[in-house]
Amino acid sequence: MIIAAAQFPSVPGDIAGNAARMAGLVTEAAERGAGLVVFAELALTHYDLSAIAADPAGLSVLPDDPRLTPIREACRATGVAAVVNGPGRGTGDDARPTIASFVYGPDGDLLTRYDKRHLFETENAVFAPGSAHGRFTLGGIRFALATCFDNSFPEVPKQAAADGCRVYLSSAFHGDAERVARYGELARANGLHVLLANGIGVGSPGPAAGLSGCWLPSGEPVAAASAGPDGAGAELALSDVRDAITLMADPAVAAVPVRECGEPLVDVRTAAPGLLADGSAATDGAGPDGAGPDGASAHLREGVLRRLLAAQEALPEGLRLRFVEGYRPPALQRRYFTRYGDELRAAHPDWDDARVHRAASRFVSPPEIAPHSAGGAVDLTLVTADGGNVDMGTPLDASPEESGGACYTSAPDLTPKARANRRILSAALCGAGLVNYPTEWWHWSYGDRYWALATGAEHALYGPRELAAGAER
Repeated sequence: MIIAAAQFPSVPGDIAGNAARMAGLVTEAAERGAGLVVFAELALTHYDLSAIAADPAGLSVLPDDPRLTPIREACRATGVAAVVNGPGRGTGDDARPTIASFVYGPDGDLLTRYDKRHLFETENAVFAPGSAHGRFTLGGIRFALATCFDNSFPEVPKQAAADGCRVYLSSAFHGDAERVARYGELARANGLHVLLANGIGVGSPGPAAGLSGCWLPSGEPVAAASAGPDGAGAELALSDVRDAITLMADPAVAAVPVRECGEPLVDVRTAAPGLLADGSAATDGAGPDGAGPDGASAHLREGVLRRLLAAQEALPEGLRLRFVEGYRPPALQRRYFTRYGDELRAAHPDWDDARVHRAASRFVSPPEIAPHSAGGAVDLTLVTADGGNVDMGTPLDASPEESGGACYTSAPDLTPKARANRRILSAALCGAGLVNYPTEWWHWSYGDRYWALATGAEHALYGPRELAAGAER
């Protein structure tokens, strides 16, 4: 995933106008391959405390405020998420506003809200502090949120890393380059990717420094915008954080408990004749080696199939799903994983076993937690109504090596058509309750351990099983 820090000169008090500018930057970021855009502290109103204090009702917002509609629509149209910071309306008649970050997902809906926890000096007279840690998961990556003065407390990024976050997002209004440069040390000390969206222009504390940027976990800067106070107009600083994706080999996935619900495996060929099955799945073998007798790969858990049919109904006219592979017997999964690991070991003789295991899990799930072997995962693609191929950017099942990384769902260097088609597929499947494995645009699942981790479910519904145990034919 590409993430972007958006820096622009917001107009004091003009929430509607600033929201429109943000919507334009979301669209620009999408055109440059970004999947997430972060805006500076109080960018909705500009950092003008006296104006906000004079009209806290008019200059504070809730996530569904009509003035923010352009941002939500831009997220929905582009499939890009946005972190929008401004005065957040408090609860109760006399409640003070907070300095709030609203995180809108690729569907335009609110993912989470974070309220700045540590207020700086005169902010205390205008705002109330928040209390909750800001966390959300998007595209298989665990993100942490912080706002400006929060970053002066070392325990904030330290707790983010302890909570399993791998990317740290800060909205700020810092006034000098020295303060901005400290984010490199924050990144290095905590092993985090760090992104800063900093303000420009003159606000209540004085001129802001601009210099929005991104730092690697090593502390190395990888992108930076211009300096303030006026900067050079609107700018985006972008960074690739694909190495922060939670892979199948991550211990957090294996740690998810399974409470097997007993739902049967069903044959999509007979249970859902309206779903177009790939030729390999419609025979007695699927995948490069075949999936064993009885068309094993044509099977799915009943709940997954229901959700696929709902997703197909949500697709635009003229498009449909093509089912390629579902259930995969545990023995076959072990063979796939071992074979790919051997290929990586031969190509990289200097890698130790742990690195090979992790790298292999980008493309093939470790057998003990494989969603396919639980009947909860499906490999599929979009086709035209008559079954013709559409541009998805890579062939289905293209490895990271073969595709140069373009198999990643949010790969940056896709054609506009391929990116649009992936957005259509993602919108339909996410809307039906499935989750994507972000290293493979075609792999979606429900009810397995990875799904549980991605959605925050307490446990997985499906564990690995043999087809003969309760399969319906």
